[in-house]
Amino acid sequence: MDIRKLQKIVVNALEDIKGKDIEVINTTKLTSMFDRLVIATGDSNRQVKALARNVQDKVREAGGEIVSVEGEDAGEWVLVDIGDVVVHVMQPNVRLYYNLEELWQMTPAQRRKAAAEQAAEE
Repeated sequence: MDIRKLQKIVVNALEDIKGKDIEVINTTKLTSMFDRLVIATGDSNRQVKALARNVQDKVREAGGEIVSVEGEDAGEWVLVDIGDVVVHVMQPNVRLYYNLEELWQMTPAQRRKAAAEQAAEE
């Protein structure tokens, strides 16, 4: 399935269940493991589980395959691996703590450069 189509299916599935702060990160230049990282927030364990389940259902309906799902039992952070797209659905405090957006938006070289610049300012 085309990556843009898969990304659209995932984002629409998250929007259907009122997922918040949906962010899509293109990781093609950062890793060869997957092409997109999608991060969304759910307000409760129940909503996080519902968001992850809706993503799985919509991808399967479109003919896609779910590689694996982790964290559904607790519902604080559910990871849905769709192969080319990895979806993280988190509660707000978990998302804030792990800050995946910052981790995945910079290459290691960019991180080192930013750390060096910050150290020079101090």
